[in-house]
Amino acid sequence: MKQKEEKTNVMRILDQKKVPYTAHFYEESDGPEGDREYGLHVAQAMGQDAARVFKTLVARGASKNIYVYEVPVAENLDLKKAAKAVEEKSIELLHVAEINSVTGYVRGGCSPVGMKKRFPTVFHCTAKKFDRIYISAGKIGAQVEVSTVGLLSLLGAATVDIIVE
Repeated sequence: MKQKEEKTNVMRILDQKKVPYTAHFYEESDGPEGDREYGLHVAQAMGQDAARVFKTLVARGASKNIYVYEVPVAENLDLKKAAKAVEEKSIELLHVAEINSVTGYVRGGCSPVGMKKRFPTVFHCTAKKFDRIYISAGKIGAQVEVSTVGLLSLLGAATVDIIVE
């Protein structure tokens, strides 16, 4: 029998801000390399529709500002659309080596909730189609199913079309 998982910082913040969520845990594995494949692996491990499971991507704009993007795990971020969404000339994804120092999270366990600083956050517009979506709970092997409206409000996040067609 699996012991009760401990709460992550993401869960504590959601509790504190009274945003309803359900914690989900899955077996960590050396899933396939690459964000898209890993995200699909997570959705399958939890038995969830990949359209409701969002991955966190962190980018730096031409202005050197940091931005957080949330896209469905089966999709890819369109860098031009993403830059336009935050009124930047261009953006580029952070190098894997920088993720922890900028966000406080590790690759594969990055969540838009509870980063070291609050960065402008943009969700792909399909998030609004669902009452509840899944995001990382801040560590590999843990996700939270969270109220979409509550999460968008907590993060002050925009919803825009930011994926590759």
